[in-house]
Amino acid sequence: MLEINKYKNKKVAIYGMGKSGFSVAKKLNKLGASVYCWDDSQKIRNQIKKYNFNSDKFWLGNEELLIDYIVVSPGIDIFKCKIKNFLKKNLKKIITDLDIFFEINKKALIISITGTNGKSTTCKIIEKIMKKAGYKTNVGGNIGKPVLSLKPFKKRGVFILEISSYQLQYSKQFRSKHAVILNISPDHLERHKSMLNYIKIKSKILSAQKKNDYAYINSSGKYSKLIPKIVKIRSKLIKVEKNYCDFLLRKIKNKYLNKEGNHENLSFACKIVKNFKIKNST
Repeated sequence: MLEINKYKNKKVAIYGMGKSGFSVAKKLNKLGASVYCWDDSQKIRNQIKKYNFNSDKFWLGNEELLIDYIVVSPGIDIFKCKIKNFLKKNLKKIITDLDIFFEINKKALIISITGTNGKSTTCKIIEKIMKKAGYKTNVGGNIGKPVLSLKPFKKRGVFILEISSYQLQYSKQFRSKHAVILNISPDHLERHKSMLNYIKIKSKILSAQKKNDYAYINSSGKYSKLIPKIVKIRSKLIKVEKNYCDFLLRKIKNKYLNKEGNHENLSFACKIVKNFKIKNST
C-alpha cells in the first residue's frame, strides 16, 4: 500500500491527454492525487472539462505551484515541446504510466515486449498460447488499452505489454519478470538522435530487472549483439535464435505466420512460454 499511498494529496501534472493521459488522470484521481491536466489541442481541452480534473494552463512552467510529479505523454518530445525549459528543470519529477502501473502491480506476472518490428504480433501469439494453457491474460500498452486501464488479476494472470521506445524513454521504475527486445533496426532517430541512444532506450526494459527475472534478446541481430555491452544485465539472459520454432513450422498453415519475419516472433513466443512450463503440444 505504501507505493499506492505515495500519490495521495500529491500534485501531479499530466502533459498530453491522449488515451494514456486520460487513463493516468483517472487512476491518480482514484489514488487521491490532485491532478492537473493539459493538452495543446483545444478540442482535447474541451473534453477534459467533462471530468473533475484541474485543466487550467497555469501549471505549465509555473514553479510556484510545486508540482510533485509530472507525467508526459509518450508522443511528446520534452526537448522540443512548448514547455521544454520547465521540463528540463524538472527531469527528476517526470514519471510514466508504466512506472505507476508497476508500483500498483509489483507482485503481478508481467511480460513486456519491445523491439523495432513484430511487437503486436508477438504479444498476440503469446496471449493465444497462455490462454490455451489456462492462464488469464491482459494485453495492453502500445497495443489496445493503456496499461492503467488494465484490470488487475485475482489469481493466475499474466499481463502482456507492448512497449515502445517513447514509453521507455522517460520511465524510471518499470520492471517486468520477462522482458523482451525482439530486434533493433534504425527507427525514430529524429527523436532519439543516434542508434546508440535508441539502443540504450530500448535496453531500459532490461536494466531494472533482478537476478531471478528473464531477459530475451535476438541472438544474431547486428544491433542486438551490442545490448549486453551497453547495459548491465542482472537477470537471466536468453538469446533467441531465429529458427528456434522450426519444430512447429511444419504444422502451421497460416500464410502470415509462415513469413520469415514471423519465424522470429514465433521463436521468441516459444522461448518465453517455455519458462512457464508450457508444453510444445499446447
